Amino acid sequence: MKKYLQSIVLLTLFQLWFSTLQAQTPWDEVMMGKGEICTALIYEHSSWDQYWEGSYLRENANIGTFTRQMGMPMVAIGLTKKINIIASLPYINTKASGGTQAGQSGFQDLSVSVKVDWLQKQLGSGRLLFLTNAHVSTPVGNYLSDYMPFSLGAGAPELGFRGIGGYKMDNGLVFRASLAYLWRGQTEVERDYYYEKGSVYSSFMNVPNALNFHGAIGYWAFDNRLRMEATYMNLNCLTGDDIRSYNRPQPTNKTEVSQVGAWVQYFIKSDQGFGALAYFNQTLSGRNMGKATTIGAGITYQFKAY
Repeated sequence: MKKYLQSIVLLTLFQLWFSTLQAQTPWDEVMMGKGEICTALIYEHSSWDQYWEGSYLRENANIGTFTRQMGMPMVAIGLTKKINIIASLPYINTKASGGTQAGQSGFQDLSVSVKVDWLQKQLGSGRLLFLTNAHVSTPVGNYLSDYMPFSLGAGAPELGFRGIGGYKMDNGLVFRASLAYLWRGQTEVERDYYYEKGSVYSSFMNVPNALNFHGAIGYWAFDNRLRMEATYMNLNCLTGDDIRSYNRPQPTNKTEVSQVGAWVQYFIKSDQGFGALAYFNQTLSGRNMGKATTIGAGITYQFKAY
């Protein structure tokens, strides 16, 4: 079991929503107009060589530097001016620079969300905003959820509901905050006994539910063709256990993370055609996860279908 001493649990489905950014994210105020479609292709690279075993930060000596790469197509569709559909399906590859454990690759989880714009009210020198986003996701690949940190995901269904509030000033400044509750189901593992605050005789593990906060200060410039944001994100699982010394991580672990980042997106035209985006995230603190640095880039294409 010592080969697992320097392994950590990855973020579960949160890795889709919380470190995988999109042209329109589930936590921002951006909406497609009626009949508009935005497609995107995102590439992301994340790595770490330190991790938190419980709350203790330690070196990742046995497997060296852990790397996770992702390629993700996504689409956002404006059903109406007030209702958007967002769908994504990431392809993940994991590997380590040392040790004997093999990395994994394959499709992770299909996610579909509905974003609703409830309020756009002029207030002073800007507009007060309120939106909601509800999502559902389910594994599509036959990956091993208990093979951490190399697993592609948590292997469990997820339902989430997010409230988004913001204030967009007439000069382009945006202040935004969102809070989500994430319900996770069970994942089936290839063993019938495990330890979670006591002995459990079952081949199913409960993946902890979580709260997710996301905040941003942004600025839109050049007739809304350039979007820049500084972001802060926090995830806190409501239950779960810690990685045990001389044992491997597992989907029941309690994951916590605080992360800061930056985001830049440019549209060649303000209402259609190609665009590009890039982002950077740095983990500041955590529990039962790696201290990761993440960079990403992508291209977008927006058009009006009807």
